[in-house]
Amino acid sequence: MGLTKSEIFTEEQNKIASIAKVLGHPARIAILEYLIKLETCVCGDLVKEISLAQPTISQHLKELKRVGIIKGTIEGTSVCYCIDEENWEEIKSLLGLFLNKNSTGSCC
Repeated sequence: MGLTKSEIFTEEQNKIASIAKVLGHPARIAILEYLIKLETCVCGDLVKEISLAQPTISQHLKELKRVGIIKGTIEGTSVCYCIDEENWEEIKSLLGLFLNKNSTGSCC
């Protein structure tokens, strides 16, 4: 059996790519900005704030949760979301280290 494409890259490279893919949609950026601004869990306000359909918002939340950027808690019949602070700090550090790498050669 052959290697999957992700197996030829480091764990760090795969993690950065996964995070970048999730952050690559403007709706997810808008959701994160809203959650960061409120600094609290949000249950139903996202549909009104982002102006997308509930199923669309739910799919974006699922992807953000999958990579650990947000976490959710069940309150009654709804799920409330907030930034996962521990993972957020790790993601900032990981992306910061990557983005601060400098090229040492001359460019064309």
